[in-house]
Amino acid sequence: MKFFEQKYVENRTSSCSNCSFLQNDVVRFEIKVPRKLATTEVYLHLFGEGIENKYRKKIKLLWTSIFNEYDVYSCVIKMSEIGTGLYYYKYELVSIEVLHLGEGNAIGELEIVEPYADKSIQLMIYNQDNCNAQWSFGGIMYQIFVDRFKKGGNCDPKEYAVINNDWYNGIPQFANKPGGYVENNMFFGGDLYGVIEKLDYLKELGVTCIYLCPIFEAYSNHKYDTSDYMTIDSMFGSEKAFDLLLKEIKKRNMHIILDGVFNHTGADSIYFNRDNRYDSVGAYQSKESKYYEWYNFKSYPTEYECWWNVKILPRVNSECQSYQNFITGDGGVVEKWAKKGIDGFRLDVADELSDEFLKKFNKKLKSINPKGIIYGEVWEDASNKIAYGKRKKYFQGNELDSVMNYPLRTAIINYIKNGDFQGFYDTCKMLYTHYPEYNANLLMNSLGTHDTERILTVLGGDDGSQLTNKELSIKKMTPEQRENAKILLKLATAVLYTMPGIPCIYYGDEVGMEGYRDPFNRMPYPWGKEDVELLNFYKLIGDIRTKENVYRDGAFKIVSGNDKYLIFARYNYEQCIFTIINRSHDALEIKSNLEMFDIFTNKNSNRVSPHSFMLLKSKKYTEDISVDLI
Repeated sequence: MKFFEQKYVENRTSSCSNCSFLQNDVVRFEIKVPRKLATTEVYLHLFGEGIENKYRKKIKLLWTSIFNEYDVYSCVIKMSEIGTGLYYYKYELVSIEVLHLGEGNAIGELEIVEPYADKSIQLMIYNQDNCNAQWSFGGIMYQIFVDRFKKGGNCDPKEYAVINNDWYNGIPQFANKPGGYVENNMFFGGDLYGVIEKLDYLKELGVTCIYLCPIFEAYSNHKYDTSDYMTIDSMFGSEKAFDLLLKEIKKRNMHIILDGVFNHTGADSIYFNRDNRYDSVGAYQSKESKYYEWYNFKSYPTEYECWWNVKILPRVNSECQSYQNFITGDGGVVEKWAKKGIDGFRLDVADELSDEFLKKFNKKLKSINPKGIIYGEVWEDASNKIAYGKRKKYFQGNELDSVMNYPLRTAIINYIKNGDFQGFYDTCKMLYTHYPEYNANLLMNSLGTHDTERILTVLGGDDGSQLTNKELSIKKMTPEQRENAKILLKLATAVLYTMPGIPCIYYGDEVGMEGYRDPFNRMPYPWGKEDVELLNFYKLIGDIRTKENVYRDGAFKIVSGNDKYLIFARYNYEQCIFTIINRSHDALEIKSNLEMFDIFTNKNSNRVSPHSFMLLKSKKYTEDISVDLI
């Protein structure tokens, strides 16, 4: 037996499928129940979850009308009467013969379950101020691992640095087995001056925002082991190069966000100073150090809490007030770089940062730059994430603006590579019902990052999981694998660039860089040896992305799909663009009552070739669109 649920927000004319509402919203919950159930009463059970939220309420719905073969029941709830937080709800149907309890979410079979069981609909009530980062809507982001992007040639190496001068064929340091110790003191020489040289190249790609991997003073080439939050690393050009970079970025009407690693520091740092290379009295050297309370020692000084037990990365207690003041207080880290003119931060391992820390971080950044943006590294559903036994509140008010969208990455890869349409559908449903609209439109959508294998390699078919690091260091795809991977990459990128959120290119993906797990996904960019075909593809689709306003904040809907094709739409009151992906060996014939034009090829056509895609533009949205395999 099937039933239907809809929700309406006061002063809006259409129903919404969202499960997140502002605390000032007034929401009407409506359910259509098959008349043959002979339902006499309907209740909505609303409840909080966990120790912190013991909210329980049972609300009776009123019968309002008959719609075809359904009875319609509804109730109106003021979100302000419940309060911000994460809740769940479900419906109770009372009939003449039996008590039915239904999940109520979307369209599904009515079933008999116990009250407050797991099958419930999520409801988030949030308070969202300072939502001013719309400058990024419709844009494109570009992630740069600085040491491997471009040599500027104006920086002197540190005494301990091992310089690999073979930019095109050099192999980075690697452990004998995954997770093993690596010194990470080998550098290829990329710096901020090199980034400056290539700003016009990024502009041609349609890039509107650059996301830099860490650039603060640190021992390693990756800089995730911060030594000094107040200093730009000298091997990257120091603060002089950074100031010039900011100046040149602003000239081009572009933006920049920094990678903030605030959940741990380096053991070799001003704050911990395990190797005694700094003049400061670090926490490792004395319990009297002003930094001692930042860390958690088990047996002083040699045993201390680390990030993932990596000894060079002592974990910081983000609830420590002196640490919070250092990062978010007057004259602190956030203030220094925000006043310099950055546009935001990506927060590494956001799960390990407390709610109090995130709120203070948000408040400080936006007191200086109201349009500043804060991303969190979160790999799962960020709306209900539990980390270290605590439910996170990222989107409930003034913490994160959005997160890295790893669930979408997985969904796109599994669909393009394996035809998993249901997984793609379920992921989209989760993202765009659980996340508030503002947060969803800011999602950092990536196919690859510094923490994942190169997307071309992923799509090439051989995951390399059975190979040693030594074997992976020299492994390349065969020409046939590479050509097939390029076809799939174009399909995946077409999806990525037309979904809600901000597509983020991991440097070099646009020119076909290959690479297995870290560190082989962090090779130098092949300047002068780019895959020109792929590069031109990225330029073209980037131009479409930035010019079409539906990609800013237009509505999103999956029209249809299966393991062979996918159709979804982005639309507003002015226009609609359908993304049509054909991953089959057959051509697709598009049927619709609307006149459509393929903006990718600039042709009128209703035929999508095998393993290809179309971006069909029309004057309005329609669900009257179908396909035939031919």
